[in-house]
Amino acid sequence: MAVPTRPRGDQTAAWRALQDASRAGGRNFGDFDLRDAFATDPQRFAAFSQSAPHVFADLSKNLIDDATQALLFELARRCGVEAHRDAMFAGEKINTTEQRAVLHHLLRKPAQAHASHAQSAINSEANGLTHELAQVHATLDAMLAYAQAVRLDAAITDVVNIGIGGSDLGPQMAVLALDEFTLPGKRFHFVSNVDGHELAAVLKHLRPQNTLFLIASKTFTTAETMTNAQSARRWFEGQGGTDMARHFAALTTNVAAAREFGITTTFGFWDWVGGRYSLWSAIGLPIAIAIGEAGFRDFLAGAHAMDEHFRTAPLQRNLPVRLGLLDVWYRNFLGFTSRSIAPYHSALKRLPAYLQQLEMESNGKRVDLQGQALPFGTAPVLWGEPGTNGQHAYFQMLHQGTDVVPVEFVAVRKPMHDLPGHHDRLLANALAQAQALMVGQVDAGGHRHFPGNRPSTFLLLEELTPASLGALLALQEHRVFSSGSVWGINSFDQWGVELGKVLARDIEPRLQSGDSTGLDGSTAGLLQKLRAK
Repeated sequence: MAVPTRPRGDQTAAWRALQDASRAGGRNFGDFDLRDAFATDPQRFAAFSQSAPHVFADLSKNLIDDATQALLFELARRCGVEAHRDAMFAGEKINTTEQRAVLHHLLRKPAQAHASHAQSAINSEANGLTHELAQVHATLDAMLAYAQAVRLDAAITDVVNIGIGGSDLGPQMAVLALDEFTLPGKRFHFVSNVDGHELAAVLKHLRPQNTLFLIASKTFTTAETMTNAQSARRWFEGQGGTDMARHFAALTTNVAAAREFGITTTFGFWDWVGGRYSLWSAIGLPIAIAIGEAGFRDFLAGAHAMDEHFRTAPLQRNLPVRLGLLDVWYRNFLGFTSRSIAPYHSALKRLPAYLQQLEMESNGKRVDLQGQALPFGTAPVLWGEPGTNGQHAYFQMLHQGTDVVPVEFVAVRKPMHDLPGHHDRLLANALAQAQALMVGQVDAGGHRHFPGNRPSTFLLLEELTPASLGALLALQEHRVFSSGSVWGINSFDQWGVELGKVLARDIEPRLQSGDSTGLDGSTAGLLQKLRAK
């Protein structure tokens, strides 16, 4: 079935109406002031907040009103966001540049045989995805059985995941986030950078007889990953290691290449799993080893609950859609070019880096689905650090800088520790920073003046658990889908990462030969500088 053609956002009357609304007073949305909005509407918090599976979202401190929100919903309808969403869940090839379906949501769908999910079985059969779902669960069951065997193997004390991009950022972020659920006696290491300093720093603390290496590469050809994998194998053999079958496993679709490398234990996935959406697949093996089968299934269940919310909730109460539309409003109508992620939980320290790839690799595109140049901006720049550290670094700019940067706070109501006083102080800081961004300090002059009226979103989890983390990540995936759908781009390819790789393959031998023929003047000059004795 062909993917239906959808109008691009700027081709709709709703887009033009939003332009009119934003131009009333320039980049700060006319005369709209959050302080006045709360003063005149006691119900604003209730109207602009909502619950979704495992996540409560307060959107009330954003530069938006009822009329603008209504126009954004109309924009989504005119752009066919709902039809595009339904096409994804139906298994249509919405990744049009690669002619692939986009089925990462299937990785967390319950098995058809599970009695309590009879409706899921009906939906899968209707969508023609029964065979794919059976493959998913066969691989999942095998992976979880292997993870359990590793968990029971007391001799394995260190697990080293070697990957890059989605094969690193997702598993690393999740293992750190779920540290309270991790099996004692196992240490987890993540190596991604081709810079040998990273791998060397890990290896010097390991012993081969106690180490399991997981080589995560879909094609088993990724240059950085295979360079690190080959060095890890040389170290293993050089330290007297002999049992590759026990100490190496591959997460790949290229079983033949893994076998040639010397690895006999492999877990695969499919071409409809994009790298930045792959932690739900075999790429999530380090997560499964860390938190066990029950924990990993809870992780998948939390994401599936958010999938169902995104698939079935009306636009007005669909949290991923609301967040995606808010991103479009800020990027295209108020001119905000970045968003700061501020997780107020130290275990979420790698969440900003994970979200950077998810959003900027998905929506950092300059052409639409037909390959035509876009006349508007797409993905904002994402950046951030955990609170309260960020307050003593970049929050100065957020409060008093010349650029308005929307902030997304992520907080957790219940801590996992029992240290007195810490969590209340942490939450007080999160609430205070969001409040300060909004109210400012307008009665002071000069250096002590805070303009206020600066927007933020507050995402709140009850607890940081496998299920709530799964829901939070799926929320962000579908949010990116929603904004990309309005922009009329393909959020599921990443051609922009290829050119640099091609050029690197040309330059690498030149570092030995010194041949600078055909290079631009700067690259040739740097090449010679690097070769100087």
